[in-house]
Amino acid sequence: MSTPPKKKNPWTPMAAGCIAGGIEATAVWPMEFIKTQLQLQSGAKGAALPYNGMISGLSYYTRTTGFLSLYRGLTPTLVGSIPKAGIRFGLNSLIKDKLRDEDGKLTPGKNFVAGLGAGVSEALIIVAPVETVKTKCIELNMPFVKGFKHIIATEGIHGIYLGAAATAMKQGSNQGLRFMWFNEYKRIVTDDGEKKLTPLMGLFGGMSAGCFSTLGNNPFDVVKTRMQGTKSKQYAGTLDCFKQVLAKEGAGAFYAGIVPRLGRVVPGQGIIFMSFETIVENLEQFAIFQ
Repeated sequence: MSTPPKKKNPWTPMAAGCIAGGIEATAVWPMEFIKTQLQLQSGAKGAALPYNGMISGLSYYTRTTGFLSLYRGLTPTLVGSIPKAGIRFGLNSLIKDKLRDEDGKLTPGKNFVAGLGAGVSEALIIVAPVETVKTKCIELNMPFVKGFKHIIATEGIHGIYLGAAATAMKQGSNQGLRFMWFNEYKRIVTDDGEKKLTPLMGLFGGMSAGCFSTLGNNPFDVVKTRMQGTKSKQYAGTLDCFKQVLAKEGAGAFYAGIVPRLGRVVPGQGIIFMSFETIVENLEQFAIFQ
């Protein structure tokens, strides 16, 4: 019987996640901005779009509203990204420790459950309100404070929690798929921990995990965005939103924004997983994180 791995200080993955989350969010925000715009622009009834992809979207906003407009909505995302990533990596580590067998091993299914639990938790605590404010700030072309005041004035406090169910489904499946993929990848490339995971390995593993999760759960992301937009009142709920999008726009609408989302998620997850692994290694040199 192999010796079970030593349990990590729960504060270490949480602290490393906070730092990595801030780095990742800032690095890839323009891609997230374009992805959100494409998903908000309904293609029903022949509505003409001013752009149809990531490159044309970046060009359009740079020309019409200026380069800095690509960072509209970043403030609430940064405010949420730091604790969000901390909760995600911290809870994932805690849940994994609870699910390990007597040899300290985890199956892909258990890795998915750990990611799922962390994803749903971060969604309900942080992501739902922050993503709602972000989405409406982008759609209304308003800065964070003005957009937040507008939501409270027109919809009340309930307005910042619209789409919570869709957000939980999106984040839960997202993190379940990502952690399952990355942990299996890490197990294989490090020969069950016998070899060190290099930053380059972490970057590639995170990028591949981001690609896998995006292709698997983009429909949830589209519904979440619609439910958090300014036209969300036309939907009776998350299930009704699924039904209306399918009936009016077809199944292809569930993959709206997939290219810019991949453009944002793939490098973003590469950055965050690489950063996380490197930061954990450095933090563990301090007594408080051992």
